[in-house]
Amino acid sequence: MTTAISKDIRPVADRHMHVEDFERWYWPVEHLKRFCDLLHLPKSGTKAELRERIAATLRNPGEHRTVTLRRRQTGSFNWAKETLTRDTIITDTVSFGPNVRNFFKAEIGKSFVCHSDFMDWVRSNEGASLGDAVTAWLILEERKDDPTFRREIASCNNYLQYLRDARDRTPGLSLDDAKRCWAYKSVRPARDGYVIFEQKDVLDAGIDV
Repeated sequence: MTTAISKDIRPVADRHMHVEDFERWYWPVEHLKRFCDLLHLPKSGTKAELRERIAATLRNPGEHRTVTLRRRQTGSFNWAKETLTRDTIITDTVSFGPNVRNFFKAEIGKSFVCHSDFMDWVRSNEGASLGDAVTAWLILEERKDDPTFRREIASCNNYLQYLRDARDRTPGLSLDDAKRCWAYKSVRPARDGYVIFEQKDVLDAGIDV
């Protein structure tokens, strides 16, 4: 049996919020961008970068801060239009649009899927060739047959890590029920804004397992 999840009790975005109040909540990206609008801050970057930028500004209200943005891409290779071969070198502007995906489908076959593990490999291997990337994809796919293999979850993906922890620690918990636990927990105070699964979340969310 499940019960309705209670409403979001997070405070609304406020440019006068104390930094301690800001840091005790998990904020989805749309909330972080709202804070950026109110504080006249750039909205570019990862969630972690947005969160730190906002916290720094709330910690020192009225102080002008120089925001360091991520390194600009410098490569001039047009990944959307250039003819790609196995010798093509991966640059910092690599993208995964139709031109790139079609290359890998032609090299690997219909089984090719541009999953996150592969995209992470490509982005972190600037200077390697697309032939190297093909080999890397095949190795990544072979690991799927290992029953002990689990894809690594990026530290910034609080949501997926919470769902995995909830199901690992609660035998019989369905994915939908794990999502209900998240919906309940993520709108409540979370130290440093990171939501950690606790066994009591299942009962607090009104789920019987």
